[in-house]
Amino acid sequence: MSHPHGQALPELTLRGIVLGALITVVFTASNVYLGLKVGLTFASSIPAAVISMAVLRYCRNANILENNMVQTQASAAGTLSAIIFVLPGLLMIGFWAGFPFWQAFSICAIGGILGVLYTIPLRRVMVVQSTLPYPEGVAAAEILKVGEGPSEAGRGTGAGDIALGGVVAALFTLLASGFRLLADSISLWFSAGRAAFQLSTGFSLALVGAGYLVGIVGGMALLTGLVIAWGVAVPWLTLTTAQAPGQSLSELGMALWSSEVRFMGAGTIAIAALWTLATLSKSLVQGLKHALASSARPDKSDIDRTDRDLPGVWILSLAGVLLVALVAVFAVFIQDNAPGLSSMAFWSLIIGCVLFAFVFGFLIAAACGYMAGLVGSSSSPISGIGIIAVILVSLLILALSGISTDIAGAAGGQLAVGLALFTTSVILAIAAISNDNLQDLKTGYLVGATPWRQQLVLIIGCVVGALIIPPVLTLLYNAYGFTGALPREGMDPAQALAAPQATLMSQIASGIFNRDLNTHMLLIGVALGAVLILVDELLRRRGGVARLPVLAVGLGIYLPPSVNMPLVVGAVLSWVVARRLSRTDASTRERVQQRGVLLSSGLIVGESLMGVLMAGVIGFTGSEAPLALVGSDFASTAQWLGLGVFTAVCVAFYRRIMAARS
Repeated sequence: MSHPHGQALPELTLRGIVLGALITVVFTASNVYLGLKVGLTFASSIPAAVISMAVLRYCRNANILENNMVQTQASAAGTLSAIIFVLPGLLMIGFWAGFPFWQAFSICAIGGILGVLYTIPLRRVMVVQSTLPYPEGVAAAEILKVGEGPSEAGRGTGAGDIALGGVVAALFTLLASGFRLLADSISLWFSAGRAAFQLSTGFSLALVGAGYLVGIVGGMALLTGLVIAWGVAVPWLTLTTAQAPGQSLSELGMALWSSEVRFMGAGTIAIAALWTLATLSKSLVQGLKHALASSARPDKSDIDRTDRDLPGVWILSLAGVLLVALVAVFAVFIQDNAPGLSSMAFWSLIIGCVLFAFVFGFLIAAACGYMAGLVGSSSSPISGIGIIAVILVSLLILALSGISTDIAGAAGGQLAVGLALFTTSVILAIAAISNDNLQDLKTGYLVGATPWRQQLVLIIGCVVGALIIPPVLTLLYNAYGFTGALPREGMDPAQALAAPQATLMSQIASGIFNRDLNTHMLLIGVALGAVLILVDELLRRRGGVARLPVLAVGLGIYLPPSVNMPLVVGAVLSWVVARRLSRTDASTRERVQQRGVLLSSGLIVGESLMGVLMAGVIGFTGSEAPLALVGSDFASTAQWLGLGVFTAVCVAFYRRIMAARS
């Protein structure tokens, strides 16, 4: 239901901005928690669009373009929170004792706004003139169009499905993490000789929802990585590694997975990201040339409303201001942590890191925008890009250390590692938002929105998200701690948030500067990734739906089975639903698929928000388990109860989706 170019409906309204900000706050908190717990975030455009339609339908003159602006602003929550893939690493290496608000806010806001600005020149060639599918952008547009049309009898906008999923997941999380009546995972170890094997699954309903959205191709790739890690690598390493005195076989297996196998997964992720960038390079260069030529047209008076971007002079001026702001942020960061640094070292580090973030950030923004159009924001290899960035910036700082010798010993030898992570966090913010911006602009293009208004409102979303991320990070850190970084004595390490990408990136940066990086396993992972890329290319050339996305295989190796298995369960459920729908008509398929997306989004939001709420209760009471109704002796029973309830909810989830057929 694209509106005519000349029809000017209310788009950028105060009520829309306020509603978008509120949704941004909720989804940012959800994504920060989910990302720290399992290393995944969810795209918030579709649930934001549904919530907006449900709220604004009671307001006078609400329309599809206003709803689109709300989802555009709120979508920043699903993407800017990717900065937590690296920022907690500064605590893990002992560089920070908490999250300085203004420094964390500044890099989130500056990186996010740069991500918007860098992708504006790409809109025409990558959105309007391109045949890229933009899966999330097209889906959001379709949901907005459905909400704009007359409601079918007995059916609302879909907000009820989000609410249902949210309530169920929140209750399950309360019973598990709060009351401790249900376990959050079950793990069984067995051995064949000295080779250790683990069968494990978590009971996270948020991950089931995420797996449903990922789909069967991604789910099978995750399962492939899981089999490589726990069916081959860990058993082989436990077979060839001697146990320490008093160490059980399961403890040895977990230690080897953490110190060896995860680096193999990192190598696979890195080569997958590089391959993606390489395959897109030609199209990317052509797109940039065309975009720059189009934006240089002197006469823009005849440009339709639906084709107007923010003016070039605004983009350049704002980019200049952000460049100066970034110099100031880096100067404060270095001065606070290494006040005795020489003037030469001080300015060489600032100039080197800021220019690297600016230039490499632009290249990554263009690549991420293209990847978002090709495979969707949720499937883009942001983690792999972060790994590449932290390696490159670490090598840059090493080179600068050769110019000024006092860099290496600054801040107890940790300045170089901390600065590498700090710089990478800016690049990740740029990459994440550029991933999202073109997806939103595709939605706007399909519904007849004004591009410059969308670009402005996404900048507002970046600022709101940047204001929320530091306090949520502080709350979660004080309540749970991160793996290897607990804020207080006596905290339970098992309850610590894994922050898997931040753990890996801090290990890589520390390994480069301390010359003890596990390059052996990294290179094995790179070689494995190269073989898998070849397999995937062969499958692509054969045609059909069978593929093997290598990035997902790398994540399957890198993430623990308690995270991978619920994702696989969700992916299998999506496949079963698709098979059952194969002989139904198009409108039925669309209706069922939409309910699946909305219920999945609800599961993710519900569990994540309950996790944040529990963090607040823990922080307020100072107790590790303030709501627990049972003691540790109930743990074995809780495992089987958790498995039973988890299975029942998954069955009910499937039945609820299929009920949309009628």
